[in-house]
Amino acid sequence: MSSRNTFETEDRYMAPFFIKQKIAIDRGEGVYVWDEEGVRYLDFTAGWGVTCMGHAHPVITEALARQSRKILQGPNSGLTYSPARAELLLELMQVLPPNLTRVFFSNSGAEANDAAIKLARKVTGRLDVISTHQSFHGRTISTTSATGQASHREIFNPLMPNYRFVAYGDLAELEQALDDNVAAFIIEPIQGEGGVHIPSREYLRSASRLCRQNGALLIADEVQTGFCRTGPMFVTGAMGVEVDFLTMAKGIAGGFPFGGFAMTEAVAQKLEIGDHGGTYCGNPLGCAVSAAVIRYLRENNISAHVEEMGRICLDTMAGWKDAYPAAIREIRGQGLLIMVEFADADTAKRVSDDCLARGLFVRQTQGVGIRVFPALTITEAELREGLGIMAEAIRAVAG
Repeated sequence: MSSRNTFETEDRYMAPFFIKQKIAIDRGEGVYVWDEEGVRYLDFTAGWGVTCMGHAHPVITEALARQSRKILQGPNSGLTYSPARAELLLELMQVLPPNLTRVFFSNSGAEANDAAIKLARKVTGRLDVISTHQSFHGRTISTTSATGQASHREIFNPLMPNYRFVAYGDLAELEQALDDNVAAFIIEPIQGEGGVHIPSREYLRSASRLCRQNGALLIADEVQTGFCRTGPMFVTGAMGVEVDFLTMAKGIAGGFPFGGFAMTEAVAQKLEIGDHGGTYCGNPLGCAVSAAVIRYLRENNISAHVEEMGRICLDTMAGWKDAYPAAIREIRGQGLLIMVEFADADTAKRVSDDCLARGLFVRQTQGVGIRVFPALTITEAELREGLGIMAEAIRAVAG
């Protein structure tokens, strides 16, 4: 099938939810992808943060092949035990914060967040959930209702009730909002889709303390930040922030659709048989891939590599801001989750389009920004290649 046929088929039969770039990607290797005509591109989006080990990594393809020859799904789903699931649980126990001792699996981050919210209400007997402005927690009706961006919420009325919003990083506003009706506070330790906003260490620790004092549960949405995306395996774990639920997806399985959530023993003891479930929750194929990915990240010290690549990124981008102060408003990020915020949306779009024309995929975020989040395994040479293309695009647009 040629690219033209691919375009025509998808445009005719796919639901119209995206404005697509006219490129049909056929294959990938590491941080590079090729279209159907054989044109190569460098990927600085990692499939929106999921291909943490790059495209077609042999560790992942071998885990897929090995498990697929054995069994994809248990005969009675979650009612049977699975060696692959047990292996993944042991891997997770080596990297999760130590107070999170129970895990359940899902198909996505939205499902994980949806479940954590639902179960927090069950455990506390309360209804209200506090979220933050500019947050993003998923596209189910419940997680859409929990997302602090009007553009994602208001076209889907009626939304789920009992959600409130506070300013991200504002401890006083959170303290005022916490009352006897609040079941949980859900927060991204670093906001991703909302623009890569980083709170102070003290904010997250104090939020945990305030929730405990109030009897509310703290849900850390680490769907994007988890599994070394910002350096440490988990942001909250590295900060010593105690949470009641931690939700996971994206990098958990290197591109295979998979997610999960972890909880404390105290929370688990208040749950009952039948409170949650799912046909594919913890299927052997997904578990085998996820275990292989986590083992690779851990054994190859990807955390330290990400921190070093992140320093190179931020140091390089600082020069862009100095060179083009009228075009670039701010650069912020941690590890390999970085935002270049431009003066206006038109400049960001033109830079993004110019990057693609030069063979680099980037992600325009919140209109005015470009989010940089490549594979965590990217080499310094590959990183500098992509940064060089971005610099050329910025120079062409703003120079």
